[in-house]
Amino acid sequence: MKLFHSPASPFVRKVMVLLHELDRADAVELASVVTTALASDEALKAANPLARLPALTRPDGATLYDSRVITAYLNDLFGGGLYPQTAGRWEALTLEATGDGIMDSAVSMVYEKRLRPEEKQSSDWIEAQWAKIARALRALDSLWMSHLSGPVSMGHVSVGCALGYLDFRLNARNWRHGNDALAAWFERFDARPAMEATRPPAA
Repeated sequence: MKLFHSPASPFVRKVMVLLHELDRADAVELASVVTTALASDEALKAANPLARLPALTRPDGATLYDSRVITAYLNDLFGGGLYPQTAGRWEALTLEATGDGIMDSAVSMVYEKRLRPEEKQSSDWIEAQWAKIARALRALDSLWMSHLSGPVSMGHVSVGCALGYLDFRLNARNWRHGNDALAAWFERFDARPAMEATRPPAA
């Protein structure tokens, strides 16, 4: 199997954290690509018509894309337990969706600043995306800490990678302010070997 990979992508990091958590990081070949929404890598476009990271090619099936599809597949393939099938299943999936949504909005903010000419950038768009992130952070801090304190699932991984991306690309926003419980949880979760092994390069 081959994973189209960029160390800066929080969605790729989700896949890599899962592989490290399952001790199967060596089971997937990494194909490093440099790609943006405006200049897509040709090999990535051939593998994934949406030209988005991550994408996972398989020797015996169609290429998989979207991080949630890939992580669910790898979890099943390697007999992992990061997607609960009984108690806590829907909470884990909702936490994963929350983390992924934070990533979506954060990447959108970064693209607006990095890919659009300054005179065409929309501060209203940027602030609307941050408002979504801020609401999600408040919900995690006030409603989800009991779940985040439970057994590790892909929900934990997604939220952890999302918060790591905020530190990586949007650190000036100081997401920890007013989210003390979430910040304390992330300090512990971020120290896991799988998180340490997948840190993005310095911004």
